[in-house]
Amino acid sequence: MQDFDAVSQPSMRLQKLPTGVEGLDDICQGGLPIGRSTLISGTSGTGKTVFSLHFLHNGIRDFDEPGIFVTFEESPLDIIRNASSFGWNLQELVDQEKLFILDASPDPDGQDVAGNFDLSGLIERINYAIRKYKAKRVAIDSITAVFQQYDAVSVVRREIFRLIARLKEIGVTTVMTTERVDEYGPIARYGVEEFVSDNVIILRNVLEGERRRRTVEILKLRGTTHMKGEFPFTMGANGVAIFPLGAMQLTQRSSNVRISSGVQRLDEMCGGGFFKDSIILATGATGTGKTLLVSKFVEDAYNNKERAILFAYEESRAQLLRNATSWGIDFEQMEQDGMLKIICAYPESTGLEDHLQIIKTEIGQFKPARMAIDSLSALSRGVSHNAFRQFVIGVTGYAKQEEIAGFFTNTSEEFMGSHSITDSHISTITDTIILLQYVEIRGEMARAINVFKMRGSWHDKGIREFVITGSGPEIRDSFSNFERIISGVPHRVTTDERAELSRIARGIDGEVSF
Repeated sequence: MQDFDAVSQPSMRLQKLPTGVEGLDDICQGGLPIGRSTLISGTSGTGKTVFSLHFLHNGIRDFDEPGIFVTFEESPLDIIRNASSFGWNLQELVDQEKLFILDASPDPDGQDVAGNFDLSGLIERINYAIRKYKAKRVAIDSITAVFQQYDAVSVVRREIFRLIARLKEIGVTTVMTTERVDEYGPIARYGVEEFVSDNVIILRNVLEGERRRRTVEILKLRGTTHMKGEFPFTMGANGVAIFPLGAMQLTQRSSNVRISSGVQRLDEMCGGGFFKDSIILATGATGTGKTLLVSKFVEDAYNNKERAILFAYEESRAQLLRNATSWGIDFEQMEQDGMLKIICAYPESTGLEDHLQIIKTEIGQFKPARMAIDSLSALSRGVSHNAFRQFVIGVTGYAKQEEIAGFFTNTSEEFMGSHSITDSHISTITDTIILLQYVEIRGEMARAINVFKMRGSWHDKGIREFVITGSGPEIRDSFSNFERIISGVPHRVTTDERAELSRIARGIDGEVSF
């Protein structure tokens, strides 16, 4: 007898409908199951209505699939007005008969007996609208309002189940919103909504530190696979954008082409410069010269007729221009020539996901060859380590995807002496690390520079003196006769000591102990 696995047959596999919502199709691994219902659950303000409207709007715009929006709470006029803030002209879609907004606000005069409640009239109205507009997508916002209007939960559940069964019979793909009380409590307020739907998506808006952070989780997609866990998302000018970091693939190309840092001696220390598509991190205490290195990196892009974009989160535009001018770098001229774009913002002005979306949008519009962020540590204040690391992964992943060289700075807390590179939680993501620090030597305060890491290339491991002059940076060999520079306790090495250390390093002292 021949075995038959229905799931393995192409005709029996559950097909998915692309939502068009950025990132959602990635974590759903193709979209929402066609012809089935999906419950979108979240506390107040998590973006449930925006999600459902985005699902309908993208269906009309990208796939020419008309939609029906059933509202139990807001008026059609309010929905149209609110959607305009995302650049969606729903009134135009209504006029074109591609979208129908069905006002299903319960009539208080028609519910004299809870047990007599039924949705037969609403089901017929939805059915008629689907046939008239040839709708493929339906959004219902929200079924919580129905439970609030009627006391008999079991009766309401029965009627909603009948509604969903009818929509499935028609073959439309449905999303429904419902409200929950706690971010990590029961899935829905009445504890029954999740059982009438095939799929469940949970939206959260959690206060982490001093900032709110939105996440989305696919709790279940019945009969198909999906990505597990919470994924950050934001709601911006274009609607919902999810950042499915787990879906990122390490498939980007690695270039052997070198670009200059803008400082010749630093290029020599890096074995010929940075790689064209690498991520560079300059880390050190405040005032050690990180912004100067960023400025020289940007200036070199201009000299090579390449566009560069600079995101500044610690200094104002006026400060950046003034500092660059003091080093002989004319940022204003670069901007006038259309080769540089400077974006200044307070880190606390919005959440990390919104900053990430702004970065992606600006890069997508300006199309630079190089980007710089000064500094990442400013963005890490008041957020969890996990949220910050996810942000950095999103930025670096996007830069590599677009084959952009990225130069980031990170301010360490230690003023002098060694500090942990891994405290920034980003060391493993970067290709090159440049360590800057203060050191007390010969009775004076000096700066030291070291190429701590250079992935895929030889690099000079020496510790040099980093001097900031009126014409920019200079790298000198002032520390060639000193050791313990990194530890912050420099020690002069005599000629005999240096020779002895050299012999030990080469392993030729001839003594082996067991």
